[in-house]
Amino acid sequence: MRDADHPFFRPLWRRVAIVVVCAAWSILEFWAGAQLWGMLAGGMAVYGVWTFLLNYKPPADPDRPSEKE
Repeated sequence: MRDADHPFFRPLWRRVAIVVVCAAWSILEFWAGAQLWGMLAGGMAVYGVWTFLLNYKPPADPDRPSEKE
């Protein structure tokens, strides 16, 4: 199980909120003149977009019947 497969990340709004918070943090750091922290937060936002939005596959739910049955 990967960390992104945790049930906490199943709702779309939570995944979007994490990405938005990281992007806002990056903008705030650049605005304050801290380029290093802005780059780190921006990298987290980009990684979040890749992991939680573009490449996300919800974990299999053992309680839900499969569509093949």
